[in-house]
Amino acid sequence: MHGDPREWIAAGLLPGLGPATATRLSQEGVSLPQLLRGECGLPAHVRLRRQTLDALHDFQRGGELQQRADSLVQQAHDNGWSLLTPSHPLYSPLLREIPDPPLVLWCQGDLDALARPMLGIVGSRNASRPGLRLAYDFAAALSQVGIMPISGLALGIDAEVHRGCVDHAQPTLAVVGTGLDQVYPRRNARLAQQILNAGGLIVSEYPPGTPPRPASFPRRNRIISGLSVGTLVVEAAPRSGSLITARQALEQGREVFAIPGSVNNPLSRGCHALIREGAVLVEQVEHIIEHLGPLLGALDTSAPSVQTEEPPPVPDDPLLALIPFEPLWIDQLAVDSGLSSADLQVQLIRLEMSGWVELLGARVQRIRG
Repeated sequence: MHGDPREWIAAGLLPGLGPATATRLSQEGVSLPQLLRGECGLPAHVRLRRQTLDALHDFQRGGELQQRADSLVQQAHDNGWSLLTPSHPLYSPLLREIPDPPLVLWCQGDLDALARPMLGIVGSRNASRPGLRLAYDFAAALSQVGIMPISGLALGIDAEVHRGCVDHAQPTLAVVGTGLDQVYPRRNARLAQQILNAGGLIVSEYPPGTPPRPASFPRRNRIISGLSVGTLVVEAAPRSGSLITARQALEQGREVFAIPGSVNNPLSRGCHALIREGAVLVEQVEHIIEHLGPLLGALDTSAPSVQTEEPPPVPDDPLLALIPFEPLWIDQLAVDSGLSSADLQVQLIRLEMSGWVELLGARVQRIRG
């Protein structure tokens, strides 16, 4: 036995007691399971809210909190989910090191995947086409040399990270911000099933029934970085969740890698900021493997090399010069350029086929240069 998961689940449901408080109690020698069972008290200088103490007593009397924990354990059993608590041997030692490790990891999929070294790969939900391709290619190559990519099953970079793995029949791990009974966003439901079919894992610190909430997604980022030996940022705006993940990785003493891009692309500015702060500049997968070397041990590095392409020179094109890296209404571009609608469409198609812009319905966005 690895301890009763009901007690850890109940601890996670206690009002006013989160992972950070649980860590502080542990540092004071207080075992949460023993506290819930009433087998230990609190040091004189430690104070908990009255609401928290009332819930503890309710659990000890077999009240609503214990019944809720019992129900959740049964739900996990019925769905074939695994419950990893800090006392479980498969609970990641790296995750235990962070200041606020989750009290319970709800896991769906193959727990054998947890034995692999992991690398978080994150980036923008609104990534450019080149950025999406880089995320896919880096994830595919890393997965084939024994490093399991982790991301958050969001749109954009996250989804391409997972696809790069499952398309090559390799496991990947998705950390989600909802209960395991939900997939958010819904359009990634098929991808979630592909992750499981490829021997991967979907994990959450939230019990089933937890809906998507804005505050949950930044919190799950610490788990992505906490499980990983390092975090790679592919594309990120100056203020983004990806930078939160990267900075959490730095605070956790983990390596941070960033792929540079055009100085004119807002989605490159976050990566450039990280590089200025000490992140490792990465142009190919081998840079990551060489840098992590001793942490990863012996890996088969014979997978196909992936590297960022040397950007072609920016053409001296007056129309391209008018198109920003943010979406612009084509009607406005017609006014700015003085071109007729027909001529403008021809020129935009030319620029898109050359890889300089992306047409987004009634808008256009520059993606390179």
